Amino acid sequence: MPQLNFLTALYLVITTALWAGNAVAGRLLVGSVSPITLSAVRWGLAGVLLLPWSWRILRKDSPLWQNKARFLVLGLFGIGSYNALLYLALQTSSPINVTLIGASMPIWMLLIGSVFYQVRPNLLQVIGAVVSLLGVSIVLTRGDVTALVSMQLVKGDLLIMLATILWAAYSWMLTKPGKSPEKQWTWSDFLMAQIFVGFLWTLLFDGFEIASGNAYVHLSLKTGALILFMAIGPSLISYRLWGVGVSRAGPTVAAFFANLIPLFTALLSALLLGEPPRLFHALAFALIVVGIVASSTKREPQNRKSP
Repeated sequence: MPQLNFLTALYLVITTALWAGNAVAGRLLVGSVSPITLSAVRWGLAGVLLLPWSWRILRKDSPLWQNKARFLVLGLFGIGSYNALLYLALQTSSPINVTLIGASMPIWMLLIGSVFYQVRPNLLQVIGAVVSLLGVSIVLTRGDVTALVSMQLVKGDLLIMLATILWAAYSWMLTKPGKSPEKQWTWSDFLMAQIFVGFLWTLLFDGFEIASGNAYVHLSLKTGALILFMAIGPSLISYRLWGVGVSRAGPTVAAFFANLIPLFTALLSALLLGEPPRLFHALAFALIVVGIVASSTKREPQNRKSP
């Protein structure tokens, strides 16, 4: 039975903080690396860094090829598509729209779990989703939630909605070991299998960016340092800790921690700009935490008939 304890919560908080750093780093790289090429370079470097611990997974007799169908989907949903769709969404959508729509992840987690995995949400989880989403809204509107009324949907909003749904599906897939029991995998092999396949998907998408003439890379010390951070922190460390957090707490509870990303992003941005945190940041954090606690207070019903 999935359970949330202090260590699991810490893993998920570290994950969201690093992903917030990824968002800030991505903004700092605007104009230095084109969006899809940035994703390809990030994951290619992450794979190279992980290779010394997981090169055996690429051998012909490894379980990767025995479960290739599963990893084609895992690599596409978790690595190949999410970042590509996010970067594309930001071409036509505003950051507030993109982040707010991405904050709907707990709702998609609950829906996918109920429809495809027969895990129905309880009332506290639904309440937690609403309260946590309110906390995110306060961060994004800087305390003025009435600003949401003026939001307008564009093509990018639909792209980030698709990305969020795919990530929710990816997270649920992490709870299913497939044909090969996951306990037979080391964490580095399991992550490398995803990175390898996801990188191939990203190269495919990058091919279209190159063909359209929109691919570019302007190397500098700052660019190299930021990409190295993205390859290690938001990629290797975060994906490892997210996988552990999902397996221990369950996808629905873990999803609520993702709502900390816009809060951490706002705080990091304020820090870089020399602006102190505001009162609404504290209020938003409190609401997000209440949502997390509410979602994990009651155990998820199994809803499976006894044999």
